[in-house]
Amino acid sequence: MGKVTGFLEIDRQVHKYQPASDRIRHFREFTLPMSDKEVEKQAARCMDCGIPYCHGPTGCPVHNQIPDWNDLVYNGDWDNAIRNLHSTNNFPEFTGRICPAPCEEACTLNLEDIPVAIKTIEQAIADKAYETGHIRPYPPEKKTGKRVAVIGSGPAGMAAAQQLGRAGHDVHVYERESRPGGLMRYGIPDFKIEKHYIDRRIEQMQGEGVSFHCGVNVGVDKPVAELLAEYDAVLYCGGSETPRPANIPGDDLDGVHDAMPYLVQQNKRVGGEPIQSVAWPSQPIVAGGQHVVVVGGGDTASDCVGTAFRQGAVRVTQLDIRPQPPEKEDKLSVWPYWATKMRTSSSQAEGAEREFQVATLEFIGEDGALTGVKCCEVDEKRKPIAGTEFVIRADLAFIAIGFAGPATVGPVSELGGQMKIAIDSRRSNNVEANDRDYKTSVEKLYAAGDVRRGQSLVVWAIREGRQAARSIDEALMGSSVLPR
Repeated sequence: MGKVTGFLEIDRQVHKYQPASDRIRHFREFTLPMSDKEVEKQAARCMDCGIPYCHGPTGCPVHNQIPDWNDLVYNGDWDNAIRNLHSTNNFPEFTGRICPAPCEEACTLNLEDIPVAIKTIEQAIADKAYETGHIRPYPPEKKTGKRVAVIGSGPAGMAAAQQLGRAGHDVHVYERESRPGGLMRYGIPDFKIEKHYIDRRIEQMQGEGVSFHCGVNVGVDKPVAELLAEYDAVLYCGGSETPRPANIPGDDLDGVHDAMPYLVQQNKRVGGEPIQSVAWPSQPIVAGGQHVVVVGGGDTASDCVGTAFRQGAVRVTQLDIRPQPPEKEDKLSVWPYWATKMRTSSSQAEGAEREFQVATLEFIGEDGALTGVKCCEVDEKRKPIAGTEFVIRADLAFIAIGFAGPATVGPVSELGGQMKIAIDSRRSNNVEANDRDYKTSVEKLYAAGDVRRGQSLVVWAIREGRQAARSIDEALMGSSVLPR
């Protein structure tokens, strides 16, 4: 907790944004950081609430000890605040930027719509860690002689690799793309998280003994069977990237694309890489001067909106089949859980036109090219309402309705064909493994992150990577000092 009466004396403040007219002119982060003194005042608002739901199962998946580091920040002890935060979260600079902050939804002060600015404080602590030299290698005192391979270098793979490396194991991370980071690097736009933060963590991990092998598509270039033969344990953290099929007539028209290839292309441009790769073959997709329609109401759809504006789109319309949520939730029936209420992302606030309770009926085109999107209103059961059809002009359309499991070409195809790995058909054909030991049905093979649980948040991936690392360390050594 912070100051006992802080929540009564200090108003909630979060970091501000650059004006939309300025930030759409670049792909850099656009948050305006607060001063240390301002952050300390916000930390002082953490009240003595008795049961801190913010870091319980309803709040933070990695169980950040939020009241503890709020109190440390309030008292100006930034060094111990950083140590405390790192004890539960390997990469707070990631979550402080791109986590939707369920911890703030679970904050007791959210009952009055004035939760502690936890996400802002977390980002400030993480950024302070860079300034004060806390982001440096912490190599193990001794090596165990055990070798572990990690497939995939997204947040789950990175978290597991760092934990296992610090436990003394010889860790090798295999990444299909030319640089580590997974879809955190290639799927999330730079205006939400600049990629030098990932680079800095990779340098730290390399200093701790972790090896990265990029440009290796496991299951294609290198069989999983080889890894299982070469290493004492293999952890599969391949993510969830197969688009959920929309089955909308006309989706084969030029100008209709799944969201992820579009986002990956732009991230590669910003990173100075060729836009095409084995995993994401595509012709250039640019929204400059175009009328854009985004089908879907989630984070990926919002990222498409912000990217299109920065590329110079004339108009961006976002279609959501769900009804428009209420401006304010019923606190007593929802709190401390994540509430369904009207939320406007920074990208949507840049000028998107949002249509709720609308179904996409058909993509319309001329001479094979997209010209419009035919829509209609739907009832509470998402059934079309006759006579409500309308057409939105569109030169580009992006389908962002979620993901249906891991990539079909790669480890899953090899494991399914040769080793008959168990697949959880109830959860989008993810690899089956429990959340206690993360073991798959294949000997020595573990799975964590979105490839196991389905599409989810970065903070959940970090949690699963950390817990899988603990399970692997325990299996290899008989016991483990890694936190679960």
